[in-house]
Amino acid sequence: MTAKTTIETLVTVFGGSGFLGRHVVRALAARGYRIRVAVRRPELTGHLRPMGKVGQIQAVQANLRFPQSVAAALRDADAAINLVGILFERGNQRFDAVQAAGAEAVARAAQSAGIPLVHVSAIGADPDSPSHYARSKADGERRVLEAQPQAVIMRPSIVFGPEDDFFNRFAALARLAPALPLPGGGHTRLQPVFAGDVGEAIARAVDGDAKPGTIYELGGPDVRTFRDIMEFILATIRRRRLLVPVPFALLKAQAAFAQFLPKPPITPDQVELLKRDTIVSDGARRDGRTLEGLGIVPQTIAAIVPSYLWRFRKTGQFDPHTA
Repeated sequence: MTAKTTIETLVTVFGGSGFLGRHVVRALAARGYRIRVAVRRPELTGHLRPMGKVGQIQAVQANLRFPQSVAAALRDADAAINLVGILFERGNQRFDAVQAAGAEAVARAAQSAGIPLVHVSAIGADPDSPSHYARSKADGERRVLEAQPQAVIMRPSIVFGPEDDFFNRFAALARLAPALPLPGGGHTRLQPVFAGDVGEAIARAVDGDAKPGTIYELGGPDVRTFRDIMEFILATIRRRRLLVPVPFALLKAQAAFAQFLPKPPITPDQVELLKRDTIVSDGARRDGRTLEGLGIVPQTIAAIVPSYLWRFRKTGQFDPHTA
């Protein structure tokens, strides 16, 4: 993306302190880039600094609702990455404000600064979706490309890794509950993708290996139904639990109450998301707009997930089935 060497190149990463952010920062640091992590609370980014050399990774305060802070975070930067997103709404953290207006603010600031942008959206982004989350992601993509037509957009499927909120959540539930729910019978197809692979894809886009103005869809090598994944989780943590089909209508009614918890296990909007497959499209595969198209061999869930779900087994790392 730039004629400078990596050690001279400064990349600003908005939302770099989150689950996916740490994998992006690690991939950038391994290449020698200087990294500016732009977040609302810089004091919570201490876990990122050991990923690079002394002074290579710095944190600054920025809030996408305030364009001046976004512009300041991009000062003297050579590239920008926007990872900011939310899974549910709380207070002033609204889907439209964060994933649409916020995305536009970053894109406009990057365009004004004359630097390239990698924007992270999600598979399932759709302006006609019944899910507000998916509509706001699609609106964010539209605004980003209008502000900067050369931006690269990455759409990952469900992302997994040691700190994920999917495999860990259901493994924790299986440790306590006698049964696991199967929304709509568990027939929805998913294509989980390793966070490290997504981080590598984003870093390669910063390297200049991605086609400008293109939407990439990032999925792992396995397409599995929701039921398949629950069975995999139970097999991994060595527990037997009932798998109970739950109609979407009933699940949505339950989610209407659960959404008011401090960290809701599910919301009505997420139920809408579960009604649709989250997999890489045929068009993206045909055009090479995938991990493989970027030269990345994606990791399987079988290769990664057991390495962090072992703690949910009855005897943890001392499970008799492991050598």
